[in-house]
Amino acid sequence: MPNFEAENAILPHQSPALPRVLLVDDDESVRTTLSLVLKHNGFDVSSAPNVNQALALISSQTFDALVTDLHMPRPGDGLTVVSAMRHSNPKAVTLICSAFPEMQRATAAILNQADEILVKPLRPDNLVRIIHDRLKQGTKPDPLPVESVADILARSTQLTIEDWLQSVRDNPGIISISLDDDARCAHLLPLFHELVARLRSPILLGSRSPASAAASEHGTLRRKQGYTAAMLVEESRMLQVSIFQTLQDNLSKIDFSVLLVGVMAIADEVDSQLAQQMAGYIVESTTDSKPGDARAASEQIRRHVA
Repeated sequence: MPNFEAENAILPHQSPALPRVLLVDDDESVRTTLSLVLKHNGFDVSSAPNVNQALALISSQTFDALVTDLHMPRPGDGLTVVSAMRHSNPKAVTLICSAFPEMQRATAAILNQADEILVKPLRPDNLVRIIHDRLKQGTKPDPLPVESVADILARSTQLTIEDWLQSVRDNPGIISISLDDDARCAHLLPLFHELVARLRSPILLGSRSPASAAASEHGTLRRKQGYTAAMLVEESRMLQVSIFQTLQDNLSKIDFSVLLVGVMAIADEVDSQLAQQMAGYIVESTTDSKPGDARAASEQIRRHVA
């Protein structure tokens, strides 16, 4: 019968595996200096100059610790890298570095993702000590479950609509059109349904969004209700604000690795919906006694999309 303890024991001439560290920073001099220091102090170091390369390493290798810059010029940032590490290597120590001292007072949302925030410039000896200390502490309690942007918006649709409605009530220009709450908000449930569906089945940014009959009908209805084109644009702007406020309120639950893509998709979808609303508005305006508003509507959408 095999002796598994004997098979897995470290022989006298063998050395235990070195702790593996992933270092992510767009500054080559920082990567070179810290890599040399960490290697000299007994770490096996891999490095990446940007988020995409870091994600590739995380998906293909196992690490004991991550040290990443927060602010990088390419798409994504340190939070994206930390979130990916939390998913792929949940036991890894995660350290975020920032050149801004106020990051030491970072929000709970960031600290739910990272173990510690370090302020640049880093003292290499301090970095070595912190990594060793964190590795000795062992695994911390499991991080809070994360949610996708789509799931957050799906469960928070009603709260987001209520926030938007309050913004409308505080806007004297829009509230001058007398409507009850049901009529004011009738277009939002279909819009959220289509927005969540797009987030769950992404399309290439810049591609034409699927046609929305509900959006076109909403533009037609708003024209009949007496809205100006400017009011329609303002409603859409306030909707984006309310959606992003919902994400802000749920920041501690968000999967940062998909947040940026989700935000861009939201902005693109809401603008696409507005364009289709405007198309319905313009068609309706050509049938009434105010043909000048058709030109105004076209100018409003041109300014909004530009």
